[in-house]
Amino acid sequence: MPRHTEWCQVRWSDMDAFGHVNNARFLTLFEEARTALILDGGEALSGMLDGCVVIRHEIDYVRPVRYGRGPIRVDCWVTEVRAASYGVGYELFNHAEESAARGLTKLVPVSLPAGRPRRLRPEEREFLEAWREES
Repeated sequence: MPRHTEWCQVRWSDMDAFGHVNNARFLTLFEEARTALILDGGEALSGMLDGCVVIRHEIDYVRPVRYGRGPIRVDCWVTEVRAASYGVGYELFNHAEESAARGLTKLVPVSLPAGRPRRLRPEEREFLEAWREES
């Protein structure tokens, strides 16, 4: 399956004192791309939008991203699907379309009424597997 591509706007508030995107804001850009991917799943995945928690982030920073040059591209894909968790990989590109960061997020779906982790539903697993890219 091809990677999901999202064009994310860099905001003025994302910038640090050196004029480039603050390292912590990369997580926000990754989250925007990941949310757009899950929204593509429609109603079948609606529970994942309001009932998932992040249990791990990894980021490798390669190049700076500057503010004020239009949207930037963030590609994302599913890296693993387990019974009660899944991973999402990312590649973020700067305005020159050079790879600027790579990342990984591991998420666990939760039952909000029960307040605890839950297993992935069959329709969630099917959707995630369709976006899975072998590493």
